[in-house]
Amino acid sequence: MQTTNQKVLITGATAGIGLALTKRFLSEGNTVIGIGRNPEILKELKGSILPFQADLSKISDRFRLLDYLNNEHADLSVLINNAGIQYNYSFLEEGSKIDKINYELELNLTAPLHLCEAIVPLFLQSESEKAIINVTSGLADVPKSSAPVYCGSKAGLKQFSKALKWQLTDSNIRVFDLSPSLVDTGMTAGRGKGKITPDKLVDEFWNKYKKKPISYRYR
Repeated sequence: MQTTNQKVLITGATAGIGLALTKRFLSEGNTVIGIGRNPEILKELKGSILPFQADLSKISDRFRLLDYLNNEHADLSVLINNAGIQYNYSFLEEGSKIDKINYELELNLTAPLHLCEAIVPLFLQSESEKAIINVTSGLADVPKSSAPVYCGSKAGLKQFSKALKWQLTDSNIRVFDLSPSLVDTGMTAGRGKGKITPDKLVDEFWNKYKKKPISYRYR
Protein backbone atom coordinates (compact mmCIF):
# COMPACT_ATOMS: atom_id res chain seq x y z
CA MET A 1 0.00 0.00 0.00
CA GLN A 2 1.05 3.57 -0.60
CA THR A 3 1.61 5.02 2.88
CA THR A 4 2.25 8.72 2.20
CA ASN A 5 0.33 11.65 0.68
CA GLN A 6 -2.99 9.94 1.24
CA LYS A 7 -6.24 11.33 2.62
CA VAL A 8 -7.44 9.10 5.45
CA LEU A 9 -10.75 9.02 7.31
CA ILE A 10 -10.53 7.58 10.83
CA THR A 11 -13.59 7.11 13.00
CA GLY A 12 -13.05 7.20 16.75
CA ALA A 13 -9.86 9.16 16.06
CA THR A 14 -9.53 10.93 19.40
CA ALA A 15 -8.51 8.08 21.73
CA GLY A 16 -7.08 4.58 21.97
CA ILE A 17 -6.41 2.68 18.75
CA GLY A 18 -7.95 5.45 16.65
CA LEU A 19 -5.60 8.08 18.08
CA ALA A 20 -2.59 5.80 17.58
CA LEU A 21 -3.60 5.25 13.94
CA THR A 22 -4.11 8.99 13.53
CA LYS A 23 -0.61 9.76 14.83
CA ARG A 24 0.97 7.13 12.58
CA PHE A 25 -0.74 8.28 9.39
CA LEU A 26 0.11 11.91 10.20
CA SER A 27 3.75 11.05 10.88
CA GLU A 28 3.98 9.47 7.43
CA GLY A 29 2.83 12.65 5.69
CA ASN A 30 -0.87 11.93 5.24
CA THR A 31 -3.96 14.08 5.75
CA VAL A 32 -6.33 12.71 8.40
CA ILE A 33 -10.03 13.45 8.69
CA GLY A 34 -10.67 12.62 12.32
CA ILE A 35 -14.18 11.71 13.47
CA GLY A 36 -15.11 11.95 17.13
CA ARG A 37 -18.02 12.70 19.43
CA ASN A 38 -16.28 15.06 21.84
CA PRO A 39 -15.98 18.58 20.37
CA GLU A 40 -13.47 19.67 23.02
CA ILE A 41 -11.01 16.90 22.18
CA LEU A 42 -11.47 17.55 18.47
CA LYS A 43 -10.72 21.21 19.09
CA GLU A 44 -7.44 20.24 20.77
CA LEU A 45 -6.46 18.20 17.70
CA LYS A 46 -7.46 20.89 15.22
CA GLY A 47 -4.41 21.96 13.26
CA SER A 48 -3.11 18.40 13.09
CA ILE A 49 -6.25 16.83 11.64
CA LEU A 50 -9.39 17.85 9.79
CA PRO A 51 -11.90 17.39 12.65
CA PHE A 52 -15.51 16.32 12.19
CA GLN A 53 -17.83 15.97 15.17
CA ALA A 54 -20.35 13.15 14.88
CA ASP A 55 -22.01 10.33 16.78
CA LEU A 56 -21.93 7.61 14.15
CA SER A 57 -24.58 5.58 15.96
CA LYS A 58 -27.01 8.17 14.54
CA ILE A 59 -27.93 7.71 10.89
CA SER A 60 -28.42 11.48 10.51
CA ASP A 61 -24.80 12.08 11.57
CA ARG A 62 -23.60 9.44 9.11
CA PHE A 63 -25.44 11.11 6.24
CA ARG A 64 -24.03 14.47 7.33
CA LEU A 65 -20.52 12.99 7.23
CA LEU A 66 -21.09 11.46 3.80
CA ASP A 67 -22.34 14.78 2.43
CA TYR A 68 -19.18 16.41 3.79
CA LEU A 69 -16.99 13.82 2.10
CA ASN A 70 -18.75 14.01 -1.24
CA ASN A 71 -18.64 17.81 -1.26
CA GLU A 72 -15.13 18.41 0.09
CA HIS A 73 -13.11 15.18 0.14
CA ALA A 74 -13.99 13.10 -2.89
CA ASP A 75 -10.26 12.33 -3.16
CA LEU A 76 -10.38 10.17 0.00
CA SER A 77 -7.92 7.25 -0.15
CA VAL A 78 -8.40 5.26 3.07
CA LEU A 79 -11.43 4.52 5.25
CA ILE A 80 -10.72 3.26 8.78
CA ASN A 81 -13.77 2.05 10.69
CA ASN A 82 -12.46 2.13 14.26
CA ALA A 83 -15.16 3.71 16.45
CA GLY A 84 -16.81 1.27 18.84
CA ILE A 85 -18.37 0.81 22.25
CA GLN A 86 -18.50 -2.12 24.65
CA TYR A 87 -21.11 -2.57 27.37
CA ASN A 88 -20.81 -5.35 29.91
CA TYR A 89 -24.09 -6.84 31.09
CA SER A 90 -25.89 -10.15 31.49
CA PHE A 91 -29.11 -11.18 29.83
CA LEU A 92 -29.99 -12.73 33.20
CA GLU A 93 -30.28 -9.25 34.70
CA GLU A 94 -33.70 -7.71 35.07
CA GLY A 95 -34.59 -4.58 33.17
CA SER A 96 -34.52 -3.58 29.53
CA LYS A 97 -31.21 -3.66 27.72
CA ILE A 98 -32.55 -2.69 24.30
CA ASP A 99 -31.05 0.82 24.32
CA LYS A 100 -27.56 -0.55 24.96
CA ILE A 101 -28.08 -3.34 22.42
CA ASN A 102 -29.18 -0.88 19.74
CA TYR A 103 -26.31 1.52 20.46
CA GLU A 104 -23.65 -1.20 20.29
CA LEU A 105 -25.03 -2.62 17.06
CA GLU A 106 -25.43 0.78 15.39
CA LEU A 107 -21.94 1.99 16.26
CA ASN A 108 -19.99 -1.26 16.01
CA LEU A 109 -21.67 -2.85 12.99
CA THR A 110 -24.27 -0.79 11.15
CA ALA A 111 -22.15 2.38 10.94
CA PRO A 112 -19.11 0.66 9.36
CA LEU A 113 -21.35 -1.14 6.89
CA HIS A 114 -23.12 2.11 6.02
CA LEU A 115 -19.84 3.95 5.45
CA CYS A 116 -18.45 1.10 3.32
CA GLU A 117 -21.65 0.96 1.27
CA ALA A 118 -21.41 4.67 0.53
CA ILE A 119 -17.65 4.99 0.05
CA VAL A 120 -16.91 1.91 -2.09
CA PRO A 121 -18.57 3.50 -5.17
CA LEU A 122 -16.54 6.67 -4.53
CA PHE A 123 -13.33 4.63 -4.37
CA LEU A 124 -14.19 2.75 -7.56
CA GLN A 125 -14.35 6.02 -9.51
CA SER A 126 -10.56 6.24 -9.22
CA GLU A 127 -7.87 4.02 -10.67
CA SER A 128 -5.55 4.65 -7.73
CA GLU A 129 -5.22 2.13 -4.92
CA LYS A 130 -7.66 2.57 -2.02
CA ALA A 131 -7.99 0.85 1.33
CA ILE A 132 -10.69 -0.03 3.85
CA ILE A 133 -9.48 -0.97 7.33
CA ASN A 134 -12.07 -2.40 9.70
CA VAL A 135 -11.01 -2.66 13.33
CA THR A 136 -12.61 -5.80 14.76
CA SER A 137 -11.45 -7.74 17.83
CA GLY A 138 -10.05 -11.03 19.04
CA LEU A 139 -13.36 -11.31 20.91
CA ALA A 140 -15.01 -11.91 17.54
CA ASP A 141 -13.44 -15.39 17.64
CA VAL A 142 -13.15 -16.00 21.38
CA PRO A 143 -16.08 -14.16 22.99
CA LYS A 144 -16.44 -13.31 26.65
CA SER A 145 -19.68 -13.90 28.54
CA SER A 146 -19.93 -10.37 29.95
CA ALA A 147 -20.12 -8.61 26.56
CA PRO A 148 -22.22 -10.80 24.24
CA VAL A 149 -23.50 -8.01 21.99
CA TYR A 150 -20.07 -6.42 21.55
CA CYS A 151 -18.58 -9.80 20.65
CA GLY A 152 -21.42 -10.50 18.22
CA SER A 153 -21.11 -7.12 16.55
CA LYS A 154 -17.36 -7.54 16.04
CA ALA A 155 -17.87 -11.06 14.69
CA GLY A 156 -20.35 -9.63 12.21
CA LEU A 157 -17.88 -6.95 11.11
CA LYS A 158 -15.14 -9.55 10.75
CA GLN A 159 -17.24 -11.75 8.47
CA PHE A 160 -18.43 -8.74 6.50
CA SER A 161 -14.81 -7.69 5.96
CA LYS A 162 -13.94 -11.12 4.65
CA ALA A 163 -16.86 -11.18 2.24
CA LEU A 164 -16.19 -7.61 1.08
CA LYS A 165 -12.55 -8.53 0.46
CA TRP A 166 -13.70 -11.32 -1.85
CA GLN A 167 -16.14 -9.00 -3.68
CA LEU A 168 -13.39 -6.45 -4.27
CA THR A 169 -10.58 -8.85 -5.16
CA ASP A 170 -10.31 -7.60 -8.75
CA SER A 171 -10.79 -3.93 -7.90
CA ASN A 172 -8.48 -1.13 -6.78
CA ILE A 173 -9.69 -1.47 -3.15
CA ARG A 174 -7.84 -3.51 -0.54
CA VAL A 175 -9.73 -4.61 2.57
CA PHE A 176 -7.97 -5.12 5.92
CA ASP A 177 -9.27 -6.73 9.09
CA LEU A 178 -7.33 -5.29 12.04
CA SER A 179 -8.23 -7.76 14.79
CA PRO A 180 -6.31 -7.00 17.99
CA SER A 181 -6.19 -8.95 21.20
CA LEU A 182 -6.37 -6.99 24.47
CA VAL A 183 -5.24 -3.39 23.97
CA ASP A 184 -4.70 -0.90 26.78
CA THR A 185 -7.44 1.68 26.07
CA GLY A 186 -10.17 3.41 28.00
CA MET A 187 -12.55 0.63 26.96
CA THR A 188 -10.42 -2.03 28.65
CA ALA A 189 -9.53 -0.05 31.80
CA GLY A 190 -9.51 -2.37 34.80
CA ARG A 191 -9.99 -5.47 32.67
CA GLY A 192 -7.59 -8.26 31.82
CA LYS A 193 -3.82 -8.67 31.86
CA GLY A 194 -1.02 -8.71 29.31
CA LYS A 195 -2.35 -5.76 27.35
CA ILE A 196 -0.42 -4.18 24.52
CA THR A 197 -0.34 -0.44 23.92
CA PRO A 198 -2.22 1.10 21.00
CA ASP A 199 1.11 2.30 19.59
CA LYS A 200 2.53 -1.25 19.69
CA LEU A 201 -0.54 -2.55 17.87
CA VAL A 202 -0.19 0.09 15.18
CA ASP A 203 3.54 -0.63 14.80
CA GLU A 204 2.78 -4.28 14.13
CA PHE A 205 -0.07 -3.46 11.77
CA TRP A 206 1.94 -0.86 9.87
CA ASN A 207 4.65 -3.35 8.95
CA LYS A 208 2.01 -5.59 7.38
CA TYR A 209 0.03 -2.73 5.83
CA LYS A 210 3.06 -1.52 3.87
CA LYS A 211 3.41 -4.98 2.36
CA LYS A 212 -0.15 -4.89 1.05
CA PRO A 213 -1.73 -7.96 2.64
CA ILE A 214 -5.39 -8.58 1.96
CA SER A 215 -6.20 -9.32 5.59
CA TYR A 216 -4.23 -8.89 8.79
CA ARG A 217 -4.75 -10.22 12.26
CA TYR A 218 -2.68 -9.27 15.31
CA ARG A 219 -3.02 -11.42 18.44
